[in-house]
Amino acid sequence: MEYQDAIRTLNTLQTNASYLEQVKRERGDPQAQLEAMKGFLERSGLKVEDLDQLNIIHVTGTKGKGSACAFTERILRNYGLKTGFYSSPHLVQVRERIRINGQPISKELFSKYFWQVYNRLEESKVSEHPAMPAYFRFLTIMAFHVFLQEKVDLAVMEVGIGGAYDCTNIIRKPVVCGVSSLGIDHTSILGDTIEKIAWQKGGIFKPGVPAFTVPQPERPLDVLRERAEKSSCQLYLCPDLDAFEEDGKPLPLGLAGDHQRSNAALALQLSHMWLGQQGYLDIGELKAPWLSSELPAKRSPPLAPVFKPGEAMLQGLQEAVWLGRNQVLRHGPVTWYIDGAHTTSSIQACVRWFRKAALNEEKPADGSEVRVLLFNVTGDRDTAALLKLLLPCQFDYAVFCPNFTEVSTVGNADQQNFNVTLENVLTRCLQNQSHWNRLMEAKEGTDPWLSASPEVEGVAGWLKQAPLHGPQLFFPPSARPLNANSLVFPCISKALQWITQGRDPHFQPPASRGLHPHPAASSGAVLLKEAATIQVLVTGSLHLVGGVLKLLNPSLSE
Repeated sequence: MEYQDAIRTLNTLQTNASYLEQVKRERGDPQAQLEAMKGFLERSGLKVEDLDQLNIIHVTGTKGKGSACAFTERILRNYGLKTGFYSSPHLVQVRERIRINGQPISKELFSKYFWQVYNRLEESKVSEHPAMPAYFRFLTIMAFHVFLQEKVDLAVMEVGIGGAYDCTNIIRKPVVCGVSSLGIDHTSILGDTIEKIAWQKGGIFKPGVPAFTVPQPERPLDVLRERAEKSSCQLYLCPDLDAFEEDGKPLPLGLAGDHQRSNAALALQLSHMWLGQQGYLDIGELKAPWLSSELPAKRSPPLAPVFKPGEAMLQGLQEAVWLGRNQVLRHGPVTWYIDGAHTTSSIQACVRWFRKAALNEEKPADGSEVRVLLFNVTGDRDTAALLKLLLPCQFDYAVFCPNFTEVSTVGNADQQNFNVTLENVLTRCLQNQSHWNRLMEAKEGTDPWLSASPEVEGVAGWLKQAPLHGPQLFFPPSARPLNANSLVFPCISKALQWITQGRDPHFQPPASRGLHPHPAASSGAVLLKEAATIQVLVTGSLHLVGGVLKLLNPSLSE
């Protein structure tokens, strides 16, 4: 069957009534989630013991875990190893989540393994249990099948959410585990304090399996240490990357931003340990003195040893690619700064990177530079707190839109999301805009034209009447703020169309039908058309970033 048929069928697993009921039942007993995952795995034709063959590197964390995995995979590929890499979410196509030798599996391979797993689960269903695992569980099971049957030498597995009860945690015997930087995210699932979140992350530690963490605040580090001790796991603290640098020369990294240095340091330790455990390098014996009863109860994990990285490691760090993270695209007069930051600390890191990168850009002689924020956020995240952190970037315009590339997602199955409605996401965009307007009002003084945040009912009523394919700008008449700096669009394509004004040679949308009703849209359009340079920061959501990249680089869809 065709790839698109497989994706459409996969999308039916995003949410359904029986699964929601199952989640409610399991919420009080998270261990049941892992047992259910094991059941699905066995019905697909695998046992948990089979996963031991994959020589897994298991990585969790709040931010940076995907980047740490990307560095690690690239380093090990440089040793001539056949690598598997499982990550989430995808940016443009679902098959990005399952990679072999750094490349998403082909559409043919995806279709082959999807139907293989799907049909086995369909044939083995029983009435008292759900026939199919949910979306992420299914893809995790499918990744295991791909990696085993394609005979990879190792699999780098990124945790989805948390660790202890994440469906990747049916892995019994990884070669090594890693924990990237911890922070507050997914609080409704993981808990509302960093200590509770650290407890969840430490759930991937396994007896006798070495683990590494980047430096963490004291209290979550204590939690990780306690989790490691109870699991008889050897936990080490990664030294800073400068410990590996000679003569003060910074190691060149393929991923931009100072915060990537800790991810690179973690990747060095994970790859070094994996190579040692598998007999590719002689790394000596690492002691575990903290397991001694003679030591005080409260202590930091020992520093992992510093070693001289080989050429393959250095090259891996430099050649690592991870789209949508601190990525810069220069398209004529328009420069795109793209980063999927979506937590407080990652937005702070994004702001530092953006301000530094934007400052390094050559200034136009006439000074006509326009700076635009394109933003969306999902889930239970605190929009006002995130937007406040972005104020120092001094944007001329803030643009808000949902994560849909087009108003209709028909024909774009890879980016369909059945867990939200158009009404929900547009309401959220208007609320995001309202937060921004209030922040600007507090910063610059009262703007008498600012309107109140719209009610859901107002949006619902407007949606019934709105010609979404007519006017390019989304504003319910009752909720049309006349503040000069913020606009809301119904999809990413319409937002990019306004921002670029036809000046991005890589993005040439169809001609507009009808004018924007908002005065800022027309006055801003004049400024954007005449500016010598346009700087656009895209952030707040990896799904938004994926939609933008899909439109700016159509080859990612091929």
